[in-house]
Amino acid sequence: MRPPIQVRDVTPEEMNELETLYRQTKDVRVRERTQIILLAAEQGMTVPEITRIVRRNDQTVRTWIKRFNAEGINGLYDMPRPGAPPTVTPAYRDRLLVVVRQRPRSLGQPYSLWTLRRLADFMAEESGIRLSHVTVGRILAANEIVLSRPQHKVSSPDPEYETKKRRSKTSETI
Repeated sequence: MRPPIQVRDVTPEEMNELETLYRQTKDVRVRERTQIILLAAEQGMTVPEITRIVRRNDQTVRTWIKRFNAEGINGLYDMPRPGAPPTVTPAYRDRLLVVVRQRPRSLGQPYSLWTLRRLADFMAEESGIRLSHVTVGRILAANEIVLSRPQHKVSSPDPEYETKKRRSKTSETI
């Protein structure tokens, strides 16, 4: 049987900070951890009583009480997780949003419209950061930019083109 674990003495300032954190945090994980500490400190509840309320196992409740005892309120937050740093930098995102709003020809490109693949290629050449066209699309979507399919319009330098075009459409329907 495990020895009982208790929350250390909580100062009035910490108690106020815990209550504020519990009411104002948008992170449900931090709210639950704060609730564990508040139940133990204010109500004097034991680990088994707290587990029934928060619906977590004994080990989880004990872990968060130990972290709070050792690190204080900062111990209730998640630790940074390992992994590769994000590829998309704020500078890349800002430049992409500027580029997509310009015509490709004004940037020396041999085409008139952007596609996600063309944007990804252009940004890779310019910034040295290679992203997939799907990732470029996600960045644009997060900023409420959607590349629509190009609407092709057939035209001619002939001044009578529109008249001839209408005439050919009416002759097709007959």
